[in-house]
Amino acid sequence: MSLIAKPGMGKTTILLHLLNQLGEAARSVFLFQTLCSPEALLHDLLRDLGVVDPSGDIGRMQEQLNRVLMAEARHGRKVVVVIDEAQNLEDSALELLRMLSNFETTSYKLMQIILAGQPQLSEKLASPHLLQLRQRIAISAWLQPLSADETRLYVKHRLQVAGFDFRTALFTPKAGALIAKYSEGIPRNINNICFNALSVGWASKQRTIEKEVVREAVREMTFQEGDVASLDHDPFIPRLLAWMARKPVFPLSFSSRISVCVILLLTLVLLSSGARPDGVGLSGSSSMSLQLTTSQLAMEALEDGFTAVGATASSIPPVDGRSASKPAATEDSRRPETTSASRPNAATQLHSTRAHATTPDDLWSQVKNENSDAELELARMYLEGTSVPRNCTQAQILLQAASRRGNEHATYLLKDGEGQCP
Repeated sequence: MSLIAKPGMGKTTILLHLLNQLGEAARSVFLFQTLCSPEALLHDLLRDLGVVDPSGDIGRMQEQLNRVLMAEARHGRKVVVVIDEAQNLEDSALELLRMLSNFETTSYKLMQIILAGQPQLSEKLASPHLLQLRQRIAISAWLQPLSADETRLYVKHRLQVAGFDFRTALFTPKAGALIAKYSEGIPRNINNICFNALSVGWASKQRTIEKEVVREAVREMTFQEGDVASLDHDPFIPRLLAWMARKPVFPLSFSSRISVCVILLLTLVLLSSGARPDGVGLSGSSSMSLQLTTSQLAMEALEDGFTAVGATASSIPPVDGRSASKPAATEDSRRPETTSASRPNAATQLHSTRAHATTPDDLWSQVKNENSDAELELARMYLEGTSVPRNCTQAQILLQAASRRGNEHATYLLKDGEGQCP
């Protein structure tokens, strides 16, 4: 027999369920290490059948196998051999399995072999030189992806098993439709999308998962196929800057607030000009450079308490050869000026209590020691996507942990981001 399906469709789960149903009625063997020679495959089969230290050439091991099969037959038990990931088997190993299928008595076969694998297995079995093996396959089954309705029922079943009471809907109908679409009906993908959507929803304190949360979850999973790539139309950096600027970490005067608004407005205008549909504006590389610069500008302003808002505004690179307008000097900007040459770079500076480590590994080691500043710094890295892949959910979790340890900066950011995953 053969069982063929795409990765993630649940072949292994079904096969293990089958063996569990057989129970003591059959002697079963489950082989999953298929990147091996015919000799190694036969050796593993004998070992799982209880043969102590199987050895010798293939002919010798086949004699040992025949004795085991005849002993099981005398006890009235069938032998079922399941070979998972069979698409990795060499042609010589598949030919060995054909020979093993000849072990029989005058009335029945001594061993039932089930080959399970990905679609490449079907391609192998279709090869002309494996014709004899293909002729011995009595049943060939395919697992098909779930439809949209089946996906909805699948999610409902897993929620029932988990104990969900269904008094309120956990996923809206539109969110469920997106899960079915982006998972392509593959159970493993459904599981992953739902898990990430629930994580994002938990971080943003949502009791019902909307379609926007599913889109965010898919983005976090970095799917790059089909319509998923179009989800990136909403730039992350402008959303992050707007979120962080709504309530500054440090108290600001009215004039400083006006200056900050000017900077953010200019940033959004420049970023949008780099993505105009007619192609006019920033190139891909300069647009990315601008996003990094504006991100550093926002972080620097937060870390320095906006002590030099007017000065940092001039650091925005010019567009199309024109210099960006410099906001008027404010009362705060007339303080003793800290020049950009003497001030540490924003990418490597936080407030005075920030963690001393600069690499993610060092920061994670400090997080294990319950260092809230390390948690805050790691959250910043995950929000900006610097040194580590961008992950809003991970950042939210780190900020919440730092807030529980009394870190007031993390508390401010969490309050500003309530109900959102920036």
